Amino acid sequence: MSDLPRKAVTRTVKLAALPLGFAGRTALGLGKRIGGRPAEMIAAELQQRTAEQLFSTLGQLKGGAMKLGQALSVFESALPEQIAGPYRAALTKLQEAAPPMPVASVHAALTERLGEDWRELFEEFEDKPAAAASIGQVHRAVWHDGREVAVKVQYPGAGDALLSDLTQLGRFVKLLGPLVPGMDLKPLISELRDRVSEELDYELEARAQSAHAREFAGDPDVTVPDVVHHGDQVLVTEWLDGVPLSEVIADGSQEMRDRAGQLLARFLFSGAARTGLLHADPHPGNFRLLTGDAPDGPPEKWRLGVLDFGTVDRLPRGLPVEIGTALRLTLDGQADAVHELLRDEGFVKPEIELDPGAVLDYLLPIIEPAQVEEFTFTRDWLRAQATRIADPRSPAYQLARQLNLPPAYLLIHRVTMSTIGVLCQLGATVRLRDEMEAWVPGFTIDERSQGTSA
Repeated sequence: MSDLPRKAVTRTVKLAALPLGFAGRTALGLGKRIGGRPAEMIAAELQQRTAEQLFSTLGQLKGGAMKLGQALSVFESALPEQIAGPYRAALTKLQEAAPPMPVASVHAALTERLGEDWRELFEEFEDKPAAAASIGQVHRAVWHDGREVAVKVQYPGAGDALLSDLTQLGRFVKLLGPLVPGMDLKPLISELRDRVSEELDYELEARAQSAHAREFAGDPDVTVPDVVHHGDQVLVTEWLDGVPLSEVIADGSQEMRDRAGQLLARFLFSGAARTGLLHADPHPGNFRLLTGDAPDGPPEKWRLGVLDFGTVDRLPRGLPVEIGTALRLTLDGQADAVHELLRDEGFVKPEIELDPGAVLDYLLPIIEPAQVEEFTFTRDWLRAQATRIADPRSPAYQLARQLNLPPAYLLIHRVTMSTIGVLCQLGATVRLRDEMEAWVPGFTIDERSQGTSA
């Protein structure tokens, strides 16, 4: 019934072909090198072909494969330009669309989940989907009270497909590593698996979206559509018009890029503080730039529309105060205090001995955007950070291998890094420090004792 390949064996065969293709290209590359072609040229060619096959396959399969593709797509800024350039368009497509479910499947799903008279709930319903992603697709409609709405319908069998895909991808995760330098994909895939049940539960998503909609109602900077109706595997929310962030990335003006970047950073930090929830799926397909009746300005009137609350991190006290404290101490150059805090929080295991000065040297380049009044996020900057951490010859690589990421910080880390990836795709100039001073506990004063005793 679903447009997801119906047989698990079909999905498994497609995914299993990926490592076989990688291995075949590697062997071909060895032959070319023996034949005299430069190693660097061969490596670049192999990486490009591997990436093209990977993202093509992930996009076709949806499910967990599509979910991983979307998660990886925000990191394309870290790749060398000669590799990233040829398939950047494919990554953008992953962020916004996937092959749709057949119309008959959509109608059958709505009948099963909303009842035989489901059409009476709508004045209009467009059969052609407006968007499609990893576990469901969205249809534009008019609710029976006249409101324009988005109807998200979950793919039948999406849960099984998610788990199966991520299990299969986990088996050859090491082969995917070179596609995103400096990032360990194994915990990313594990974390995606852990979130499957939450993302499939539209009741949880409705609660998270409603909480954000209430908190940001009337906000001058951020808009979250209200939830209109929700049921088993169907979610109806108010429709949100705007410029998809992927379009801003592709050909938006610098004013649009800067405003979108500032608002994205503001939402990242303020959302957790204001709602106790962290929106944990920050790929461009989930954001809109709302320019209203003034697309040519002034930019300060433009707002950020936020969609898809299927994955959230529950942070009742907002971001942990230890994060802000560690960042402030790092910027102040207090190496010993930073080292002690990281050890207390489990980033440095008891049996590991590290030089506090080396830890500071490792962290400072990463938090450079918070050191200055405003920072321009670029692909070159992110690429340099990724290369520094991924190069086995660099001190940063050696130190990173000795650090530990505690489970409580895993999702926060992924969301932060993903958001930085999007900011670099935008090429936005952002006053990041302003947002951190306003919203990150511990960044401006030492609130650590308050946070741990509350």
